Amino acid sequence: MSKTIIPDVALIDNTEQRTPLVLVLDCSGSMDGEPIQQLNEGLKLLEQELKSDVIASKRVRILVVKFGGYDSAEIAGDWCDAMDFSAPQLRADGTTPTGQAIELALAEIEQEKLRFRQAGVAYTRPWLFLMSDGAPTDQWEPSATQARRAEQANKVAVFPIAVGAGASADVLQQFSNRGAGGVKQLKGLQFRELFLWLSASMQVVSQSTPGGQAQLPSTDSWSTVSI
Repeated sequence: MSKTIIPDVALIDNTEQRTPLVLVLDCSGSMDGEPIQQLNEGLKLLEQELKSDVIASKRVRILVVKFGGYDSAEIAGDWCDAMDFSAPQLRADGTTPTGQAIELALAEIEQEKLRFRQAGVAYTRPWLFLMSDGAPTDQWEPSATQARRAEQANKVAVFPIAVGAGASADVLQQFSNRGAGGVKQLKGLQFRELFLWLSASMQVVSQSTPGGQAQLPSTDSWSTVSI
């Protein structure tokens, strides 16, 4: 039996085109302490920056998927426009079920696109932002294949981010078609700079036309290309 897609009132009240953004965030035990604190502060900054932009606040749609605990991936709040986004307070604990998180994120993206179509709302290609500081503890290969195929079909743009020396760039690159060069290594714990870049990128993309090309800001302030 297919899952019933419940209409979103925000899509009826606000018919502006949308840019979906899914943040798939590693909340495993190794993120405890300063990393998770900086991540939470970065999310709050993202909230503030997007809300302060008149166009992005109405057009960017955000969903947070957190993974950790006892091999669990779950949604931290529902899809919402940036103007209604409230950054969740994440806690670090447990394992790193990356595959499960990606599978959940990709399913949510397709359901959200269906809601857009039902409401007659145009949208740009969704962004899937995968951030991890370790290696997956589940069967991640099928989800990686699914993500690459979705990206190849222009259904999503995947951005893998490696956090810290323990991050497995070799695995992260499997979730995108851009290979090793597509994985960005976060400089230290510069989550603030990362989320400022993400906000600026969303502001650019939200003003682009569906199917068009957008010139994104440089990532040099927060990343290096992971080797």
